[in-house]
Amino acid sequence: MAVWHGDKELVHRRLAALREGAISPHHDPWDPYTTVGLSSKPLLTSIEVTVTNTCNLRCEHCAVGDVLTYVEERLISLDQLLARIDEVDTLVTFSVTGGEPTATPKLVDEVTRPLLQYAKARGLRTQINTNLTMPLERYESIAEWVDVIHISYNYPEPSEFARIAYAYADHVPQDPERLLRRMDANIRALAEAGCFVSAETILTHATLPRIHEIHARIAELGCRRHEIHPLYPSDFAARMRLASLEELAAGVRRLLEHRDPNVWILFGTFPFFACSPDPEHRELWRYVISQPNTTIRNDPDGRNRLNVSSLTGDVLVADFASLGPIGNITRESFGAIWDRWLSSELARRYHCHCPAARCLGPNLLVVESYYQDVDWQAREALVSA
Repeated sequence: MAVWHGDKELVHRRLAALREGAISPHHDPWDPYTTVGLSSKPLLTSIEVTVTNTCNLRCEHCAVGDVLTYVEERLISLDQLLARIDEVDTLVTFSVTGGEPTATPKLVDEVTRPLLQYAKARGLRTQINTNLTMPLERYESIAEWVDVIHISYNYPEPSEFARIAYAYADHVPQDPERLLRRMDANIRALAEAGCFVSAETILTHATLPRIHEIHARIAELGCRRHEIHPLYPSDFAARMRLASLEELAAGVRRLLEHRDPNVWILFGTFPFFACSPDPEHRELWRYVISQPNTTIRNDPDGRNRLNVSSLTGDVLVADFASLGPIGNITRESFGAIWDRWLSSELARRYHCHCPAARCLGPNLLVVESYYQDVDWQAREALVSA
């Protein structure tokens, strides 16, 4: 378990304050840096639950595509899952993901909504990861228990939705753009109702040249935040060409030069660092953090968050991790799994901390894609935040 710095009650008051603050560029409760220093080792403050492996789409960039199915079996009960989550007294945030967490009314009624209601009853900040293509009433039925509706939006034009969203589908519907029209209508309706809709774009060969157009569309629809990630080379996405760091840098600059100043831009997995020996990378990092309404989030996966399957009880560092399960809640607690992960050779290799840059190091998949030979423990910031 955690070894506390100072008074444990004081730490829990700090965690309570993180749960209560309004979500904004100045307060991102999913960012693990918010709890750095509260304990001698990273705290498990976030749980992400995979509620289903079913989905109505088969997107080309899907990092869990190989596990998607049309039929599934639940091997553990919701009560078993909640009992294990109850044991974690340091939680600040809670997310549900899939698959598509609203794939059927039964899934919403029996799994997704009860989990969100549980999290809200504990005072946690909540997020749902959804493609937002289901009937609006499914989202309206859970909206009061959701702080962030997180969607994927990679479509500068309708024809790109048809190509991307059905890339690995068994068949393409006669009107493949119908679900994009529904998604857009759902975004507008939920945003107008006061929901915080955050749209994520994956930087690929298709989105990089038109990232500013996608951003303009996201802003026009009413999204409050635009989250940016490089491609996660896992499952379906592993079959795509990775953009070079130079291509990513050009896309980042293009986006920021044409961005809507009222939309928060969050670089959720930024592959450029203050410790880089490349001066152009350091300059890009400084440029990004100097922009108003723009943030770089330390990667939560394995730093303050674990993913758990509500189907099997398997626990992963991330829902798209290629590492496989690191434990199962039917056999041990989240605390035991967390402690074992933190002491692993892999975690020790990539879990660095640079106070000057307020950085906790790279995402594992970024390392595997771009920085396999780097000793992160030997680096230090060459510019400061």
